[in-house]
Amino acid sequence: MRCDRLWRNARLVTLAGHDGLGIVENGTIAARDGLIVYAGPHNAARAGLESDQVIDCAGRLVTPGLIDCHTHLVYAGSRAHEFEQRLAGVSYEEIARQGGGIVSTVNATRASSEEQLVGESLPRLTALIQEGVTTVEIKSGYGLSLEHERKQLRAARTLAASQPRGVDILTTFLGAHTVPAEFAGRPDDYVREVCEVMLPALVREGLVDAVDVFCERIGFTLEQTRRVFEAARSHGLRVKLHAEQLSNMHGAALAAEFGAMSADHLEYVDDTAIAAMAHAGTAAVLLPGAFYFIRETRLPPLAALRAHGVPIALATDCNPGTSPLTSILLVMNMAATLYRMTVDECLIGVTRAAAAALGASDRIGTLEAGKQCDLAIWNVERPAELAYHIGRNPLHSRVWRGK
Repeated sequence: MRCDRLWRNARLVTLAGHDGLGIVENGTIAARDGLIVYAGPHNAARAGLESDQVIDCAGRLVTPGLIDCHTHLVYAGSRAHEFEQRLAGVSYEEIARQGGGIVSTVNATRASSEEQLVGESLPRLTALIQEGVTTVEIKSGYGLSLEHERKQLRAARTLAASQPRGVDILTTFLGAHTVPAEFAGRPDDYVREVCEVMLPALVREGLVDAVDVFCERIGFTLEQTRRVFEAARSHGLRVKLHAEQLSNMHGAALAAEFGAMSADHLEYVDDTAIAAMAHAGTAAVLLPGAFYFIRETRLPPLAALRAHGVPIALATDCNPGTSPLTSILLVMNMAATLYRMTVDECLIGVTRAAAAALGASDRIGTLEAGKQCDLAIWNVERPAELAYHIGRNPLHSRVWRGK
């Protein structure tokens, strides 16, 4: 078989199957038309695999391209001053009363052009790419009006198109992030605007891959979330949910009811909801950057998630207020140290489980024939080094769609 490229003499972390990392010594990967046609032991490779481009990996570790499955990467402005205020003892509520918090980011994002948003967001995306990330989810939610949500989503699409090294970007409409100032005291009216005006228009323009809601005491109620999910379903869109970060609103159970791809944060999720997630195939996305940055003390219930077999993904939650983080490798380290996740769980969390959280398990997340040829090639001897180092990037090279 004639292939576009062959990678040989590699230590493969295939993540094929449902258990473990699927490590293959002396492995070979063959790609054609951007897809993997073979990934496995060299001595079991199909006879006649040939290519003019054969890359000797010199025994390096090769994983699937990493996946950041929960980000708010497109925004304008900085909230570093609020970080200083919190360090000085000023509460988040007081900062919000002074015009800070999410309102600050909304104002800065609304005041920026699409080109400015792309320019501010590009370094954040580049930082992820430089650590072997090949797929990124980007949410809106800092526009909170049709004009500005459109601008955010268009900026996300532009980031993907303008990236010379290649990256897949999936866009999530998070219009139900918070109630904007012009709808103060009228959250139901705003939800109607999200469902009947914003979402239909953005779907017509091809800007939405999925729909998300912030279901929380300071966000939207369970019933309001249900209305948004029903609107998403009417447009044939899948959903995901910010759930149980600060309290148990039973959002994770609602997410499972709608067959959500994921429920994210989950510090306060209960066992009943976890069982429902497992039954529905809804992944858990844990966000240790936010846990660290806001000094959370309640750990997500890892034991229950494991016991029920819920896929556990990890992500940066890159955002200006609670997780200004652009390192997927640091996410792995945080998950290991703060959550006591194993090395295998951490690597699965940014590959196979992250693909499940995006509804993309058929395309990415493992090294298997038929999957997209997205690879990260590492200057390390063992997978533990990817979660062990802090501040060191051992990426040797990155492959996106076979190139």
